[in-house]
Amino acid sequence: MVYRFANCRLDPARHLLLRDGEPVHVEPQVFTLLQVLAERAGQLITKEELVETVWRGLAISDATISARISAARKAIGDTGQAQAILKTVHGCGFRLVAPVSTDQAGGPDKAQSRPATAKAQRHVLRFAQSADGSRIAHAQSGEGPPLLRLGHWLSNVELDWHCPVWQPLLTALGARHRLVRYDQRGTGLSSRELHAATGAGITPFVEDLLCVADANGLTRFPIFAASQAVPVAIGFAAQFPERVSGLILYGGYSKGRSLRPPAPGQMDEATVLSLIRAGWGQPRSAFMTAFSSLFMPDATPEQLASFITMQVETIAPDKAAELRQIVDRFDVADLLGTVRAPTLVFHALDDAIHPVSEGRQLACGIPGARFVPLRSRNHVPLPQEPAWHLMLDEIDGFLSELEAGGPKPAPELDSPASEG
Repeated sequence: MVYRFANCRLDPARHLLLRDGEPVHVEPQVFTLLQVLAERAGQLITKEELVETVWRGLAISDATISARISAARKAIGDTGQAQAILKTVHGCGFRLVAPVSTDQAGGPDKAQSRPATAKAQRHVLRFAQSADGSRIAHAQSGEGPPLLRLGHWLSNVELDWHCPVWQPLLTALGARHRLVRYDQRGTGLSSRELHAATGAGITPFVEDLLCVADANGLTRFPIFAASQAVPVAIGFAAQFPERVSGLILYGGYSKGRSLRPPAPGQMDEATVLSLIRAGWGQPRSAFMTAFSSLFMPDATPEQLASFITMQVETIAPDKAAELRQIVDRFDVADLLGTVRAPTLVFHALDDAIHPVSEGRQLACGIPGARFVPLRSRNHVPLPQEPAWHLMLDEIDGFLSELEAGGPKPAPELDSPASEG
């Protein structure tokens, strides 16, 4: 069954939403929410019914529900102020008030063949100059409040949109935000030289972040940082607290691999570096497959092959080894207590790259931070696992709170992290 209302066409069989004949990207839970409302158009649906249907009875915060309702309104061209299509009945629930007609699925519609992420993929590529003269490639896409996603291991602002590993995350982050992202120095389309960063700690990487923020006119903004980008985000937030409205940290650490005791079964630095130098640049080598599988053991063959290709095309073998030596020596442990931005910390419970204890240490060290453990083995988040939807729900709720004026910055005195 296909549902038509206002200028929208909702096709559950194809998981497709069209507005004015154009595909609109919709996250799975937002799509389910719209489907439930369309099926019962004109009827009041309580929050409890939505939670039972959309979230299968899980404990969900009001902020998460509000974020999904807001995303649904944006997808169908409505707003919280107008409520011409989706109305909130305060204290009671929600109602789709626009007239709804139905027809059989599978009817002709030329727009169905267009990629659902076409609009999101229209990005503008630019270059900024960091403090030491390094050229940093950056791009922005989407509309709405700004969100800055830091460069990490490994990215390419042009190739990311075609990578089945990174594209779903970029689409989700940019669904209702102006997403700004960049390639860290040494990788992607940024300057490949790393000599200025050797022995300099996080400072050059913080300066890269600063130049990208300034080039995009960002004065105060939330940050999404993963893995080695996490200490860079912490360093920036500590140095420029007035610029950071919130931190979303995934799979990160405060002390690099070379500065902490090795986890059980973890290879030492010398072994990793020798393997990189010997096997990097050969997409079909056993090393590249094994190395990439550590990051995401539950990846599909397509995701794994794409991730391998991305790494090979993004950085040369000697630079890969050099960059690993640099990021494995990042140390921001002494800065954690100085961070005042509201902070959300994610970490996979069985992460083979950085153990979950690193995520807990981040959350315990940053005043007021909230820790969300994910039931996953993947250092790189994958859309086919249940943890993906939990992560996106939490991110949506967190960003919605920031945009509404909360959560509040941490007090001057440290407070313990809470675990969600």
